[in-house]
Amino acid sequence: MRSVRGMRIASAFVAGGLVLGAAACGEAPKDDNAGGTGAKKYSACMVTDVGGIDDKSFNTSAWAGLQEAKKANDNIDIKYVASKAEADYEVNLTGFVNQKCDFILAVGGLMSDATKKAAEANPKQQFGIVDANPGVDNIYPMQFDTAQAAFQAGYLAAGMSKNGKVGTYGAIPIPPVTIFMDGFADGVAYYNQAKGKSVQLLGWDKATQKGSFSNSFDKQDDGKKVSDALVAQGADIIMPVAGGAGLGTTAAAQASGGKYSAIWVDSDGCESTPNCPALLTTVVKNIRDAVKEAVLKAAGGEQLPATPGFVGTLANNGVSLAPYHDFDSKVPAELKGEVDKIKADIAAGTIKVTSKAQPTTE
Repeated sequence: MRSVRGMRIASAFVAGGLVLGAAACGEAPKDDNAGGTGAKKYSACMVTDVGGIDDKSFNTSAWAGLQEAKKANDNIDIKYVASKAEADYEVNLTGFVNQKCDFILAVGGLMSDATKKAAEANPKQQFGIVDANPGVDNIYPMQFDTAQAAFQAGYLAAGMSKNGKVGTYGAIPIPPVTIFMDGFADGVAYYNQAKGKSVQLLGWDKATQKGSFSNSFDKQDDGKKVSDALVAQGADIIMPVAGGAGLGTTAAAQASGGKYSAIWVDSDGCESTPNCPALLTTVVKNIRDAVKEAVLKAAGGEQLPATPGFVGTLANNGVSLAPYHDFDSKVPAELKGEVDKIKADIAAGTIKVTSKAQPTTE
């Protein structure tokens, strides 16, 4: 989810293989391999965004991709360092350059400028980034047209709402967040058009690009406050697009005893959060597989192209709607069929999904 501008460079001094900027970045890199002897291993090093490794969202998904790459190729070493604040991005990226990591992954579009600076300063270093395309030859961008799967989710939510009101909110108004909200809004509108209904969307106006935001990717109380307000207005299904802050909403939905439910984003919430009973579905961004494939290709000596990079769609399974899990028996078969048909129509281009925030491949 994310993409924004404006960071400053800093360098990190390295000793004993650990970044001595750990006070700034909050912790030293976590290595998922004891090392070993013999042939030099291919090192893939990840810098998280401020949500941290356990955000149950995009940071967690990216780390899972590195873990999968390591499982597939035991010559790959992986490690990560968590950013505690945006000022840590360049410290952490530069620290991994100094450690001579072969592949450095930046997670989240908020890291776009910091990654661009580090890449331009180290043109022979291979970088990858999730949710941005800084347009530098040695950065492999992995982006996702989540509006497509969110369109399905909006249609589903409209079809499942008993109150005739559904809601969404974001963390901050940046493209990897608002793209979900745009798709969701269009899916609700498509349902209304197809069924002659007037289900209302709270929390986002696609036309004006104005809506509700928690102003945080990690503070669960802030997420809960926003969804509480939407519930007070009558929303009975809510899609938070706010990383770990959205866990405040899913926990409250579960505690509500069925008063309202939630739709998670990024990684299947029934696999990544403790709130599966309250989750109708998840708008999945397949970061894990994109990261896994990128690292395996790079470790195999393949040149990763900056253009077009990878753009996940419904057609290539880069984005998807997760299974209904606990709600499977509650979603009418007719509605399931309509949601499936929407996927096929979007993949075929029969339904055009648009958002100002859709990924660029240039």
